[in-house]
Amino acid sequence: MTFRITGLSPDPFRPLYGLSDAQLAQRGAQRMVANSHPGFPDRITMEDVPEGETVILLNHCCMPKPSPYRTTHAIFIREGAEQTYDATGEVPQVMHRRHLSLRGFDQSGMILEAELATGDGIAEAIARIFTNPEVTEIHAHNAARGCYSGRITRA
Repeated sequence: MTFRITGLSPDPFRPLYGLSDAQLAQRGAQRMVANSHPGFPDRITMEDVPEGETVILLNHCCMPKPSPYRTTHAIFIREGAEQTYDATGEVPQVMHRRHLSLRGFDQSGMILEAELATGDGIAEAIARIFTNPEVTEIHAHNAARGCYSGRITRA
């Protein structure tokens, strides 16, 4: 079973690029400077942001469906990021190096399957979750902090 992992579109975040810290705060967001690597995972490019670059920390609704599992959580986006990550059959390094909670959802937003995985075990866990034909997408979250990591679909 082949899978596809995609980052977030930069479109909803572009209006935040270049805002003052006060303007970001009014929107519940915060600009930060990456001071470690890895440590600031960009959810658009699916890369750890290099030290010294700016990120915006904000709340993101990763499960907007009207379900008991509707989910929002903090994410980092690299300020100015434009290229959405989109790859088939590979787990990006930003996910590979972290412990992930993988949550398999059906089309109505209900969790049907879930696993914890890390490293090379991520692709294997994705394959196991997708053996359930009712799972339409998997959301990956960092297991420790709970931050949304990315969306996985069938390829």
